[in-house]
Amino acid sequence: MGLKSSDRFEKAPSLEVNEVPDGYVVYQGERDHVHYLNNVAAVIFELCDGKHSSAEIGNVLQAAYELDTVPAEDVKASLQRLLEEGLIVSCAA
Repeated sequence: MGLKSSDRFEKAPSLEVNEVPDGYVVYQGERDHVHYLNNVAAVIFELCDGKHSSAEIGNVLQAAYELDTVPAEDVKASLQRLLEEGLIVSCAA
């Protein structure tokens, strides 16, 4: 399944999220699994609030990190990884 720029996501339920100096530590109790998100992944994860599309997340990252172009492919890859790990879920259209 290819992600579209209009796709929206939200954090999966029942996650324990702790901020650390270089990102987040996220614990999934049901899988007894710990994930380490670097600063960029943590920003993407935070923007998975059901309100921001994949394209909008890319725009936020471009502005925040003063990039020349929108990192659309990197955002899609990160979202795909977060989906695969069960940290985010797709919002209903």
